[in-house]
Amino acid sequence: MAAMTAERPKTYGTEGFQTHAGFSRVFQPGTLTFGFIAPLESYPDQPAPSMRDHLALARTADEAGFSAIWLRDVPFYDPSFGDLGQVFDPIAYAGFLAAVTTRIAIGTAGIVMPLRDPLAIAKQATTLSHLTGNRFILGLSSGDRPVEYPVFGIDFDSRADRFRDAYAMIRAVTEQDFPRHRSTHFGTLDGSLDMVPKPIGDRLPIITVGRAGQSVEWLAENSDGWIWHQSDFSRLGDVVANWRAAIPGGQFKPYGYGTFFDLDRDPDAPLRKARGLSIGRKALIELWKRQRDLGVSHVALNLKMARRSASEMMDELGDHVLPLFNAG
Repeated sequence: MAAMTAERPKTYGTEGFQTHAGFSRVFQPGTLTFGFIAPLESYPDQPAPSMRDHLALARTADEAGFSAIWLRDVPFYDPSFGDLGQVFDPIAYAGFLAAVTTRIAIGTAGIVMPLRDPLAIAKQATTLSHLTGNRFILGLSSGDRPVEYPVFGIDFDSRADRFRDAYAMIRAVTEQDFPRHRSTHFGTLDGSLDMVPKPIGDRLPIITVGRAGQSVEWLAENSDGWIWHQSDFSRLGDVVANWRAAIPGGQFKPYGYGTFFDLDRDPDAPLRKARGLSIGRKALIELWKRQRDLGVSHVALNLKMARRSASEMMDELGDHVLPLFNAG
């Protein structure tokens, strides 16, 4: 179905978001920052976190100088997958976390757009833009749990097309006044209605989490940044180089990765083969310096598989690692 849209807004990278409190805190050229994928606790032997002290830990992350807390979109417990994420709805939880923190960015990683109404997500995201003091970053994905799709009455094989369709709808309704836009899956905007509030600033920063069924070229053209998983660090340089080559006009658009993380109590422990990143502090610092030099902008740490407490690891990273990367 053909689309009817007003003139497409300009595409820009970080230079367009210098006044965006969240995006500029997480993403800057030549800088590597660090955040956490919620929940802020380790729970290696069970699918559900306790969510004890989660507000205190969010404050700790904020005060220590970490750049972001990322919230996953997991509507159901799938025993075969075995991870409930932070349990709470990410949009409601984002507003709650914003009320108890002051500087840290709060983002979604990511909203499963093929299963969501893009107009509802747009309204929620622009509301959070205001309620968080412009610290909210909208991260979108296509999801990785096929069993959820039939529950929503949606064909799993349509997810890539639905993602693009939803993405265009969000852009139209948040960036245009009284927009005119026709989508294939989600409805038509005929110019008679306007969504309020609009985001603070020119527009809402939207990043892609995972591939979302799209080519790297599509992601580079349409999104404001990309967070992917990264388990094979030997390929990281090629991944970043390919991403940069696909970005139009030589703009800065950040690349980051998410990973399971366990900080060894022994600061001299080397990087070990594990599901994610298991390492001591000294080797970690050298690893992250190399990755910064490769052009990685952000690392999102998932503490689920860790054997130490979140507060212990936050304290060690905050005291010994963040100052070396000018984070905070």
